[in-house]
Amino acid sequence: MVKGLETKSYEERLEELAALARSAPGAPLQLTPPRSAEASFLFRAAPAKSPQDAPGSQQDARPAPPRQERLPAPRPPAAAAPAAAPVALQGRGEERPAGWLAPPGRGERGTRRPLGSPRSPPRKSAQHRRRRPGQLEELLIVEAMTGKMSMGAGPESRRPPEGPSRAEEASTRVITTVFVALLIDLLGFTLILPLLPSILDHYSKNDDGLYMTLQRGVDRFAAVVGVPPERKYNSVLFGGLIGSMFSVLQFFASPLTGAASDHFGRRPVMLLTVMGLTASYSLWAVSRSFELFLFSRVVGGISKGNVSLSTAIIADLASPRARSKGMAMIGVAFSLGFTLGPMLGACLAMEAAKGGIFYLWSALVAVMFAVTDLAFIFFMLPETLPKEKRVPSVMSGFQSITGLLSPWALFHFSAVSHRMDPPSQKSKSASFQLLGLVYFLYLFLFSGLEYTLSFLVHQHFQFSSMQQGKMFFFIGITMALIQGGYTRQIKPGNELKTVKRAIFLSVPAFLLIGWSGSLIQLSAGLLLYSFAAAVVVPCLSTVVSGYGPANQKGAVMGILRSLGALARAMGPVLSAAVYWLAGAEVCFTACAFFFLIPLVLLGCIREQTKEE
Repeated sequence: MVKGLETKSYEERLEELAALARSAPGAPLQLTPPRSAEASFLFRAAPAKSPQDAPGSQQDARPAPPRQERLPAPRPPAAAAPAAAPVALQGRGEERPAGWLAPPGRGERGTRRPLGSPRSPPRKSAQHRRRRPGQLEELLIVEAMTGKMSMGAGPESRRPPEGPSRAEEASTRVITTVFVALLIDLLGFTLILPLLPSILDHYSKNDDGLYMTLQRGVDRFAAVVGVPPERKYNSVLFGGLIGSMFSVLQFFASPLTGAASDHFGRRPVMLLTVMGLTASYSLWAVSRSFELFLFSRVVGGISKGNVSLSTAIIADLASPRARSKGMAMIGVAFSLGFTLGPMLGACLAMEAAKGGIFYLWSALVAVMFAVTDLAFIFFMLPETLPKEKRVPSVMSGFQSITGLLSPWALFHFSAVSHRMDPPSQKSKSASFQLLGLVYFLYLFLFSGLEYTLSFLVHQHFQFSSMQQGKMFFFIGITMALIQGGYTRQIKPGNELKTVKRAIFLSVPAFLLIGWSGSLIQLSAGLLLYSFAAAVVVPCLSTVVSGYGPANQKGAVMGILRSLGALARAMGPVLSAAVYWLAGAEVCFTACAFFFLIPLVLLGCIREQTKEE
C-alpha cells in the first residue's frame, strides 16, 4: 500500500489528479487503454507524451518521473530502434526515447541493450511487482469516477455457482411429489370412464326410480335438439349429464377448498380431500343401486379440490421458471392419467365380466390408488405455505363467501382483488378479470367441441368404441409429449405469447375436424387440437399463479379452477344442442371462429402488462 493512502480523502485524491494534469501545459488528461483481458479494470491517468519530452530537450528541466511499470501482457519483444530515433510502441499511440529497454517477453531472459547502459534489475513476477508512487490513488479516483470499483473482485467472486441451488432442489422435489400424487389420483379417477355406458345400462335394467326420472329428462332434451333415438347417443347424453353435475360440484368446492388451505396449509387440506376420494370410491364399490352410485359421484365431486390445491402448491414456489415447469408437469399428469386410466379400467372390466359385478374390480383398484396416494402425500409432500404467510383465521378466508360462489364475482376475482396493494389494485384486478374470462371462454368452447367429437367420428367414420378409445389414446400421448418436451421449457414471461399462438392454431384445428372427409384430414386436425390443449391451460395457470398476495394463492387457483368447472358444465350442453340442431359443420365452424374472442382479450392483457 502507498504510504499515506489511508489518511487521504477522496477529494484530496481528486485534487492530486487535477494537479498532475495541470503540471503539463497543453497535455490533455487521457486514460491509457487496458493491456490485457485480465487487467481490464486498470485505467491509468497520465499526461500525454510528446516528442519534446525526450531526455536532453530544452523543456526537460525537471527530473524525469519514474518509469511506469508494465502489466504482464504477453507480446513479442520490441524491435531494436536506431540510437537517435524514438521508439514507437505498436498499438499504443506513445513514443519512448532512444535507449529505452522494452520488457522481456514471456519465457525470455532479456533483450539487447545499448553498450554502456546500466543492466536492468531482474524482472519480478506479477504478484511481487510494485506500483509507482501515486499510481494507486489514480486508479482509485478514476475507477470511482467510472463506477468500476472492481479491484477487490477476485476470481472467486466472478466464478458462477456450481450445481443447482438449494432452492432449485427444493422446488424440483415439490414438483416431482405433486406430479406423482396427481398422477396416482387421476389413474383412480379415470378408471370409471370406459365403464360409464355399461353402468348406466346396468341400472336401466333394474327400473331404478331416480334413474328413470333422469332418463326422461335426457329423452326430452334429445327430442328438442333432434338427437337420433340410438342407444349409443343416449349413453353419451346421459354420461354428459353426470359429467356436468360433477363439474357443478367442483365449481362450488374448488374455491372453498383453496380458501381453506390459505389458513390451514396445503398439506392437511390435501390429505382431507384424498380421504374424501377414498370414501367416494368405497361407496362405488359397494353400490348396488343408482342412488348410492350417484351419491358416490357427489362425494367425489366435492372432494376433487385436490387438483386446485396442486396448482396452489406450485403457485407457492418463488421462482417463475419453477412455477412454469410445475404447471406443465400437472398437464403431463392429466394427459397420462386420462390416457392410461381408461385403458386400465377397460381391461379390469373385461376380466370381471367373466363372473360377478363387472365394475367391482375397477372400484377396488380405484380405492387402492386413493389409499396409496394418501400414504404418498402423508410421507412425501412438504408444506409449502409457512404459518407466517397464512391468513389469520379461516373466517378471514371465507369472509367474502359471495365472492367465492357467485359466478359474476368469480369473473371479477372479488374474493382476492380487495387484498391487493392499493397502487396496483386497479390494473391487477383488470388483468384478473380478463385472464378469468379468457380461461372460461377457452374451456367453454374446447370442452363443448371435445364432447361432440364422439358424435362426429361415429357419424362420419363409423368409429366403434374401441376405435374411439384409440383416438383418445393418440390425443393423450401427443399432449403428454408436448407438455413434457415443449410446455415445460417455455421461458418465464413468454406464456401469454405461447397461449396466443396455441389458441390461433385452434381455429384451423376445429375447421379441419368439422369438415373432415378423410382420416388424414381428421388426424391433422387432432394434432393441432392436441397442441392447443397441451399448452393453453398450463400457461394460463402459470400466469394467474403470479397474481394475488402470498396468503391467498389457494383462493386464486381455486377460483380459476372453479371457472374451468363452470365452463365444462355449460359447454357440452350448448355444443350438443348446436350440433344436433345445425349439424357438425356449422357447430365446429362457429366455435372455431369464436376462439378469436379470447385471442383479442389476450392482446389487451399484454398491453396492460407492458404499461405496468
